[in-house]
Amino acid sequence: MKRREFLTTTAIGATALAVSGCHRAEEKSNGTSANINRGKKVTLKLATSWPAHFPIMGTGVDRFAKRCSELSGGTLEIKVFAKNILVPAMQVFDACSAAQIDAFHSGVYYWKGKNPAFSIFGGMPLGLTSEEMITWFKFGGGYDLWRELYGKFNLYPFIGGTTGPQMGGWFKKEIKSLADLKGLKMRIPGLGGEVMKRLGVNPVLLPAGEIYTALERGTIDATEWVGPALDSMMGFAKAAPYYYTGWHEPGSILELTFNKARWEKLSPEHQAIIASASNEMTLDMLCEFRYKNAKALQKLPKNVQIKTFPKEMMDAAKKALKAVLAEESAKSPNFKRVLASYEAFEKLNKPWDDISTKNFLNIRG
Repeated sequence: MKRREFLTTTAIGATALAVSGCHRAEEKSNGTSANINRGKKVTLKLATSWPAHFPIMGTGVDRFAKRCSELSGGTLEIKVFAKNILVPAMQVFDACSAAQIDAFHSGVYYWKGKNPAFSIFGGMPLGLTSEEMITWFKFGGGYDLWRELYGKFNLYPFIGGTTGPQMGGWFKKEIKSLADLKGLKMRIPGLGGEVMKRLGVNPVLLPAGEIYTALERGTIDATEWVGPALDSMMGFAKAAPYYYTGWHEPGSILELTFNKARWEKLSPEHQAIIASASNEMTLDMLCEFRYKNAKALQKLPKNVQIKTFPKEMMDAAKKALKAVLAEESAKSPNFKRVLASYEAFEKLNKPWDDISTKNFLNIRG
């Protein structure tokens, strides 16, 4: 009995020393004092830009909150509020910045009006895929830039999921030439919207719950959303039967963002749990999108015609994208700096991607 007590006491003591050492190292590296709240329950309010329990994106956040509770032994509770419960869908950024809520889940490119560089963090037309975007964030300097720029708004962001490649959108009429885009009103955010504007489209920003009604009533002529899984649920095929393959969002990033002052008050344990659960959510969401898109593609209504945009349009889109990037870089030093980091990783990555993933997909056919 004494031997067991000795071994148990020794093990506990060693663990305590190790944890204490880690905390001291954390304090030294951050230059701040750790705030250990063992056994003290912390509750955070998280608002989303999605309807309650919205498939994949909304339910992904629900699972994230559950995992935080499980991993913390119930000491970290994250209460998830759907859009318009605490704040409107498109006001979560400002509400979190002002500490009216503790965190939010949304799309990064919604806030390009705050800083044009934010649109790059959300993903680039004809650019990096989800896997490549995550790699840029984690190893290519993307996270450092994102957190620096969000820090000016008292925010601390994480990747909060990614959609994988998105479809190009639903159109009421077939796009046979570049001229067919002239004057179209289309729900499309971010840099993709800026490119389409150059091609004659009138881009419109609408939250999820308003898109179908606008399409059905003719307020808009076309919309992009995500992919077959969520698009089918939204019922877009009833109003717009031409479904185009994607180019504008090859790897869109969703965000899980915290009020920076509130984040810094969390204990290192709770911070680590949130970081781990956000990584888990990102992988789960990417895989769930792929699986459910593949299944939903087989069940599209018979009236749906899957189309590819004409080459004339895509050539014009590539030229327009270069012009948009050049203009934004000239106007915004932040945009220019983030774009330089993005393009540096893209340049590094492309030769490897060409002889690995791209080459394999060509061989596989």
